[in-house]
Amino acid sequence: MTTTPRYLDIHVLQTVPFANLNRDDLGSPKSLIYGGATRTRVSSQCWKRAIRLDVERAIGDPAVRTRRVPAEVAARLKERGWSEEAALAAGAQVALSANKKDGLKLEDKGGTSVLLYLPKAALDALADLAVEHREAIEATAGVKKPKAVLPSEQVAAILSERNGVINLFGRMLAELPGAGVDGVVQVAHAFTTHEVAPEIDFFTAVDDCLPEDAVGSGHMNSAEFSAGVFYRYASLDLTGLLENLGGDTVMATELTGEFLRAFVSSLPTGKQTSSAANTLPDLVHVAVRGDRPISFAAAFEAPIRPEHGIAEPSRRQLARHAGRLEKLWGTSGAIHRSYACVDDKPLDGLGAQVDSFAELIDGAVSAAQIGRSA
Repeated sequence: MTTTPRYLDIHVLQTVPFANLNRDDLGSPKSLIYGGATRTRVSSQCWKRAIRLDVERAIGDPAVRTRRVPAEVAARLKERGWSEEAALAAGAQVALSANKKDGLKLEDKGGTSVLLYLPKAALDALADLAVEHREAIEATAGVKKPKAVLPSEQVAAILSERNGVINLFGRMLAELPGAGVDGVVQVAHAFTTHEVAPEIDFFTAVDDCLPEDAVGSGHMNSAEFSAGVFYRYASLDLTGLLENLGGDTVMATELTGEFLRAFVSSLPTGKQTSSAANTLPDLVHVAVRGDRPISFAAAFEAPIRPEHGIAEPSRRQLARHAGRLEKLWGTSGAIHRSYACVDDKPLDGLGAQVDSFAELIDGAVSAAQIGRSA
């Protein structure tokens, strides 16, 4: 009996009005040139963080990516009555004791030189471990170059703990052998299906306390925004997820469903207070595959031209491209294909149409048959 490799592909078309969800170092909307045309882009890292936070809230088990593990441990110990000096020493000891060689390097402000990624609950576990070794830690307080006094195996084990989102998105940490986790989610950079030229918004702010005879504004500046129909794509390795979870099919099924829900509903927060671009997708297509992931990004290599808007021709083009690829590649690897869309008229090439995103997600998770052998 062998486990059938399974991948879950999710494709989204989403219209985003005047916004700047993800800006570059100059404050402009991120962009790329594709098919000879400039498009607005939202980086995979940006949208992935929004997805990750949504999944964490759904499963009630947050993770933290931070250099401030020593400071977080120290803060917890101060709440338990430790002196500041002893608490800071304990935080430093977590880094010093992280491995048997030379620990994790600390920077001038006390943070680790690398970003650590661990369940939030692990910070409490590190504080608990420090309490067990309080006397040895307090003896190092004020010492210029203290030696490691915490058991490195226990510290490394806590720093290597996983939760749902770490098993989904993975973790790379060369400084702790065995702590790495292969990510099973691939998220593409979202990009507009059409050419986009960012617009400059000049704005002013009124000073409410100016004298009656004063004129002018209290502040003036400019910002860049753009609008468009974005193609978003991600793939989830269902077999890899099950391996990361040690064969726990219940957790794998829950995480798959929550990832899909988060991918559909999540939005980056950039400039949202000044744009409120709180849209939902126009179309979501989900496929469960037994061969390999397949992106439809090439559907928009030739930028879409307006036909009473961009959204509807983008949806038609996605369906056409999917149908053409199906003929070229064949259907033997397609276990399940379905879509939900704002259009009433069916779109050929995307599988069966369902009425809601909830029905779409439930059907895909059920069709995935996570953990089923063949």
